[in-house]
Amino acid sequence: MKTRLNIFEKGKDALRPLFGVGAYINKSTIDASLRHLVEVRVSQINGCAYCLDMHYKEARAIGETEQRLYGLSSWKEAPYYTERERAALAWAEALTKTKVSEKTYALASAHFSEQELIDLTIVVTGINTWNRIQLAFPSVAGSYQPGQFN
Repeated sequence: MKTRLNIFEKGKDALRPLFGVGAYINKSTIDASLRHLVEVRVSQINGCAYCLDMHYKEARAIGETEQRLYGLSSWKEAPYYTERERAALAWAEALTKTKVSEKTYALASAHFSEQELIDLTIVVTGINTWNRIQLAFPSVAGSYQPGQFN
């Protein structure tokens, strides 16, 4: 069986724009805690072990609780997410799984300004892109250290 290529070695030029999107996201209107919750949830949906490992560790490094991270797969029933977080998670799931309904749009726009909604969309589409890249050219999950790519 042929070994899969290392996208970080062979695809540096192709990945450069994605790192630019990541730099934008890090300075965006979406705070780091919410960003990591969204990135973990989207990575759960997509089954991306490396990205789950990365964003779980990043979230823990900035003080996110294990309870809230463990509960993300059932966030609709868990009482420990704010209404703003729930709106963001609904937005993230809709963008990842299907499309954004009018109900989801109304919910998100009630909790996020226009710029925040744009930035949240970039967060969601960004992690979906990284998930797809990692699923095609997997890195070993478990090796990530917080701040490794900052």
